[in-house]
Amino acid sequence: MDNSLWLVVAAVVALVMAGYAAVLLVRVFRARRLLLDAGVPLRSKALFWAAVVYTVSPIDLIPDPVYLDDIGVLLVALRALHTAAARSGADREELPG
Repeated sequence: MDNSLWLVVAAVVALVMAGYAAVLLVRVFRARRLLLDAGVPLRSKALFWAAVVYTVSPIDLIPDPVYLDDIGVLLVALRALHTAAARSGADREELPG
Protein backbone atom coordinates (compact mmCIF):
# COMPACT_ATOMS: atom_id res chain seq x y z
CA MET A 1 0.00 0.00 0.00
CA ASP A 2 0.94 3.58 -0.54
CA ASN A 3 2.31 5.54 2.45
CA SER A 4 -0.36 8.21 2.06
CA LEU A 5 -3.07 5.56 2.49
CA TRP A 6 -1.52 4.40 5.78
CA LEU A 7 -1.38 8.00 6.92
CA VAL A 8 -5.07 8.48 6.18
CA VAL A 9 -5.98 5.24 7.98
CA ALA A 10 -3.89 6.23 11.00
CA ALA A 11 -5.51 9.68 11.08
CA VAL A 12 -9.00 8.20 10.92
CA VAL A 13 -8.23 5.73 13.72
CA ALA A 14 -6.76 8.51 15.86
CA LEU A 15 -9.84 10.70 15.28
CA VAL A 16 -12.21 7.86 16.18
CA MET A 17 -10.28 7.17 19.39
CA ALA A 18 -10.20 10.86 20.28
CA GLY A 19 -13.93 11.11 19.70
CA TYR A 20 -14.60 8.08 21.90
CA ALA A 21 -12.40 9.52 24.64
CA ALA A 22 -14.27 12.84 24.42
CA VAL A 23 -17.64 11.07 24.73
CA LEU A 24 -16.42 9.18 27.78
CA LEU A 25 -15.08 12.36 29.35
CA VAL A 26 -18.49 14.00 28.91
CA ARG A 27 -20.12 10.96 30.56
CA VAL A 28 -17.71 11.20 33.48
CA PHE A 29 -18.55 14.89 33.96
CA ARG A 30 -22.27 14.07 33.88
CA ALA A 31 -21.64 11.55 36.63
CA ARG A 32 -20.24 14.27 38.88
CA ARG A 33 -23.65 14.61 40.53
CA LEU A 34 -22.79 11.42 42.32
CA LEU A 35 -19.93 13.26 44.00
CA LEU A 36 -22.45 15.18 46.08
CA ASP A 37 -24.10 11.98 47.30
CA ALA A 38 -22.90 11.30 50.85
CA GLY A 39 -23.26 7.54 50.36
CA VAL A 40 -20.69 7.33 47.58
CA PRO A 41 -17.29 6.46 49.09
CA LEU A 42 -14.45 8.97 48.97
CA ARG A 43 -12.34 6.46 47.01
CA SER A 44 -14.80 6.53 44.10
CA LYS A 45 -14.91 10.32 44.20
CA ALA A 46 -11.11 10.48 44.11
CA LEU A 47 -11.06 8.05 41.18
CA PHE A 48 -13.36 10.39 39.29
CA TRP A 49 -10.99 13.32 39.68
CA ALA A 50 -7.95 11.17 38.93
CA ALA A 51 -9.56 10.03 35.66
CA VAL A 52 -10.33 13.60 34.63
CA VAL A 53 -6.81 14.82 35.45
CA TYR A 54 -5.19 11.86 33.67
CA THR A 55 -7.30 12.35 30.56
CA VAL A 56 -6.49 16.03 30.14
CA SER A 57 -2.86 15.77 31.22
CA PRO A 58 -0.13 15.58 28.60
CA ILE A 59 1.56 12.70 30.45
CA ASP A 60 0.31 9.29 29.31
CA LEU A 61 1.27 5.65 29.60
CA ILE A 62 0.88 5.32 25.84
CA PRO A 63 1.81 8.25 23.53
CA ASP A 64 -1.07 10.61 22.72
CA PRO A 65 -1.92 9.54 19.17
CA VAL A 66 -3.21 6.36 20.84
CA TYR A 67 -6.00 7.16 23.31
CA LEU A 68 -6.46 3.61 24.61
CA ASP A 69 -5.05 4.42 28.04
CA ASP A 70 -7.27 7.50 28.41
CA ILE A 71 -10.33 5.51 27.37
CA GLY A 72 -9.45 2.73 29.79
CA VAL A 73 -9.04 5.13 32.71
CA LEU A 74 -12.36 6.79 31.93
CA LEU A 75 -14.13 3.43 31.66
CA VAL A 76 -12.75 2.35 35.04
CA ALA A 77 -13.89 5.64 36.60
CA LEU A 78 -17.39 5.33 35.16
CA ARG A 79 -17.70 1.73 36.29
CA ALA A 80 -16.47 2.58 39.80
CA LEU A 81 -18.90 5.50 40.11
CA HIS A 82 -21.77 3.38 38.82
CA THR A 83 -20.99 0.54 41.23
CA ALA A 84 -20.51 2.86 44.21
CA ALA A 85 -23.75 4.70 43.47
CA ALA A 86 -25.66 1.44 43.11
CA ARG A 87 -24.31 0.23 46.46
CA SER A 88 -25.22 3.50 48.16
CA GLY A 89 -28.73 3.47 46.69
CA ALA A 90 -28.32 6.60 44.57
CA ASP A 91 -31.02 7.35 42.04
CA ARG A 92 -30.68 5.20 38.94
CA GLU A 93 -31.71 8.16 36.78
CA GLU A 94 -28.51 9.98 37.73
CA LEU A 95 -26.23 7.10 36.79
CA PRO A 96 -24.35 7.31 33.49
CA GLY A 97 -25.64 4.84 30.90
